[in-house]
Amino acid sequence: MTHPISGTPARPPGEGPLAASAAGEQPLSTQQRTVLERLITRLISLTQQQSAEVWAGMKHDLGVKSDTPLLSRHFPAAEQNLHQRLDVAQQNHATRQVLSQLTELLSLGNNRQAVSDFIRQQYGQTALSQLSPEQLKNVLTLLQKGELSIPQPQLRPATDRPLVAAEHNTLNQLVTKLAAATGESGKLIWQSMLELSDVKSGELIPAKHFTHLATWLQARQTLSLQHAPTLQSLQTALKQPLEPNELATLKEYAQQTYQVQPQTVLTTAQVQDLLNQVFLRRAERDKELSEPRHIQPIYSPFAPVIDSLKSLSARPGLVFIALLIAFLIFWLVA
Repeated sequence: MTHPISGTPARPPGEGPLAASAAGEQPLSTQQRTVLERLITRLISLTQQQSAEVWAGMKHDLGVKSDTPLLSRHFPAAEQNLHQRLDVAQQNHATRQVLSQLTELLSLGNNRQAVSDFIRQQYGQTALSQLSPEQLKNVLTLLQKGELSIPQPQLRPATDRPLVAAEHNTLNQLVTKLAAATGESGKLIWQSMLELSDVKSGELIPAKHFTHLATWLQARQTLSLQHAPTLQSLQTALKQPLEPNELATLKEYAQQTYQVQPQTVLTTAQVQDLLNQVFLRRAERDKELSEPRHIQPIYSPFAPVIDSLKSLSARPGLVFIALLIAFLIFWLVA
C-alpha cells in the first residue's frame, strides 16, 4: 500500500523553515532506525525476502527514490508500512502451516475424498488453494475432530456383470502407474487381478470386484514408494480404510504367518500377500452379505402366534386347555 509523503513546501525567500520542518529533514535517528530494523528482521523471518529487498520495497511504497536515504519525517509512514507488511506475512505464514497440517491428514484413509466433497458442497470450490484462511482453518478443525468423513460404500447385491469400459479403463490406468512404479509387467499385474477375482483366463472380471481392485492397485503403488513399509503404513495406504475387525484379523494373520508386529518393516512379497488378504476377505464378505439367507423380512407380525401354535400342536393336552380357557373368556365377556 502506498503512503505518499508530502515534502516540505518551498518557503518564500528570506523566510526561514519552521523548527519542526528542519527536524523532519534530518536523517533517521538511531532509535527510529532500530525500530524499523526490528520490524524488518521479524518480516524476514516469515518470508523469503532479504533485508535490502524489504528496504527497497518500503521506499517504493513511500515514494522515495531507492538511492535516497530516509529522513525523520518518513519514519511514521515507514513504520506503518512495515506493520502492514508484517500482518500480511503473519497471515500467510499461518495459512501455510494450516495447509501443511491438512496435507499430512489428506493421505490418511478417505480424508482426501471427504475434504474434496466438503469444499465443493460448502464453498463451491474444488481446490484448497481457492479457500480463504478461515475456511482452511474450519476444514482442518473438522478433519482433526473426525467430523469430516464419507460413509463407507453401501453394499449392494453382488452382480456378475462384467466391467464396463469406464471401469476397465480406470483399472488399466492404475495398472500402468503401478507398473511404472515397480517395474513389474502390466500383463503380470492383470494376471494377479484375475487370480484374485477367481476368474479364468479369457473371462471378464465381474464389476463387483472393481472397488476392491482399485483399492488394491492404489495401495500397492503407494507402498512401493516407501522404503520401509509397515503394517501401520499399509493400513493408511488403503483408500477404503480397514474396519476394526478387519485390522484385528490382518494383524493376527501377519503375526501367525510372518511373526511381524505393526512397526515391523515388511518385504515386498509380504506387502502384496497382506493386500491380497484384504481383497479376498472383503470379496468374501460381499459374497456372504449378498446371499439370500442374509436378507431379513421387514416384519412378520404373525410369527409369534404361528410359533406358539406349532409348539401347542406337539402337545394335544395343552391345546384342549387353551381352547377351554378361550371359550370361558368369550362366555364371560358375552
